Parts: sequence; structure tokens; C-alpha cells
Amino acid sequence: MRRYLKVLGRFWSAAIAAEMEYRINFLIATLSSLGNLAGSLFGLFLFYGNGYTFSGWSWEAALVVVGIFTLLQGFSATFLAPNLNRIVRHVQEGTLDFVLLKPIPSQFWLSMHTVSPWGLPDLIFGSIMIGYAGRRLNVGISNYLVSLVPLFFGLVILYSLWFILGATSIWFVKIYNATEVLRGLLEAGRYPIAAYPTAYRFFFTFVMPVAFLTTIPAEVILGRGQITWLIGASVLALVLFLVSTWFWRFALRFYTSASS
Repeated sequence: MRRYLKVLGRFWSAAIAAEMEYRINFLIATLSSLGNLAGSLFGLFLFYGNGYTFSGWSWEAALVVVGIFTLLQGFSATFLAPNLNRIVRHVQEGTLDFVLLKPIPSQFWLSMHTVSPWGLPDLIFGSIMIGYAGRRLNVGISNYLVSLVPLFFGLVILYSLWFILGATSIWFVKIYNATEVLRGLLEAGRYPIAAYPTAYRFFFTFVMPVAFLTTIPAEVILGRGQITWLIGASVLALVLFLVSTWFWRFALRFYTSASS
């Protein structure tokens, strides 16, 4: 573990130093985050401004979901997109050969090699949104601490799905459209799962597990989370992570290096 933490420190310090050469990007990322957050709030206001409420979700409770969704966007922009989107380029340009030759697991290298500070605004705004809504709802600190568990499971689920999709580039090479479809489906997590008709709730829970990313952590913060859903989230996260590891090793059997 100490070895991996040391490697991460070197990876991320070099990545941040390189990114900070373009500091104006942080201002652009902040404005973009504000725009996305304003769009989310406006869409939510279209429902609640006319007196309509999602079943069991007050305005403040729905804001918690928006805040968690914004956090996930920040996590994706900081860790997932800078790394996993490059898998396609590594396959196209043959640089995956050099990754496989390194004395470190290739999945770890591909997943954690770089970090982007431009997702920080989303992480900050999401935290502020959750804190504001929680204060209005008198949420205790213990609820926030407990919610870190399902939130962690949600991050693992999101990572695993993204990495599995990235691994398919070994066969299909250009999968940018597929990743956009995934990101589009994950946009459903912007609002509580109760906002959708029954058929969509089933799809976004058991087919594309969007509910485990935002709604379930939000319910834990609100003090109404159920142990069965937490167990389900933990099992799903573990299974998907193991599947992503197995699938990557399976995909590498079909990889033809640039030198062969």
C-alpha cells in the first residue's frame, strides 16, 4: 500500500504541475460548473415552481440529489475522464505497449496515472449544495458520515462501468460515442429516481444502476436509507469492480501490440 501511495503522489504532483501551466482553464471550468448547476436547478424549479413535488421529496431533499450529482460530475472530471478516456488513444497509437511493460498493474496505471484540477469547482459547488440543503433539513453530522459509505459504493460503480466500456476499445477502438451514451444515461441521476415513471425506475435501478449513484446516498443523508439498499450497493460495487478487473485481463488476450 505504501508503494502505491508513493507512486500516486508522484503521478498526481506531476499532473497538477503540468495542468497549472494553463490556469485560465480553472476560471473556465468554474464558469462551466456554475452553468451546469444553474441548469440543474432551473430544471428542478420547473417542477417545484408550479407546486408539483416528486413523491416523498421536498425541494430541499431534491437539492441533496442535485448536490450529489454535481459531486459525481466533479469526481468524473477530476479522476475518470482524464484517465479512462485515454485508453482509446493508447490503443490507437500503440502506447499501451509501454503501459503493459511497466512494473505496476496496468489497470491501476490507466485508472490513476493523472488527475485534473478542473473538476474541483463541481466538487466544491456540490458540497455547498448538500450542506445548504442539509442545514435547511436539520441533517446531523452523523448522517453525512454514514452517507460516505453508499457514496463510495456509487463511485466504484461509476468507475467500473466506465472502465469496462473503455476496455472494449481493444476490439472497437473508437468508442467515444459509447462513452457519451453512458454519460447521457447517468444524467438521469440529476433528479430523484421517484421523478421517473415505474418502467424507468426499474431500468435506472436494475439495468443502469443510476439510483445507486445519487438517490440512495441522498436517502441516507436524509435519514431514511434502508439497509437492504446499502447491502445491494456494496454487492453491486464489488461485483462490478471484479468484473472490470476480469474483463480487462480478458480483453488483453486480444490485444495486438504495435510492434507485433
